[in-house]
Amino acid sequence: MEQINTEKFDELLKGEKPVVCDFFATWCGPCKMLAPVFEEVAADFADKAVFVKVDVDQNGELAARYGIMSIPFVAVFKNGEQTAKNLGYMGKKELSAFLEENL
Repeated sequence: MEQINTEKFDELLKGEKPVVCDFFATWCGPCKMLAPVFEEVAADFADKAVFVKVDVDQNGELAARYGIMSIPFVAVFKNGEQTAKNLGYMGKKELSAFLEENL
């Protein structure tokens, strides 16, 4: 799973595929719980979207751009626009359902 910065994120938004981003921080307990779930679900949906992670402490301007005040925060972007978001931990079933609905 690629962890990216703001510049790489902006490049990905210009691509054809939707982007699913896990905004997280290394000190965040729920983020650590979500990480393996996000990895597993990303593998299941790899043909439908690009999956990335953004550390909000290292990319504060990106978190501010989308008004992210709490984490973990999973967002779906299509055609450069945020089209769906979910705040907080999700299990595999919940995350898969969220992506089925929003990709």
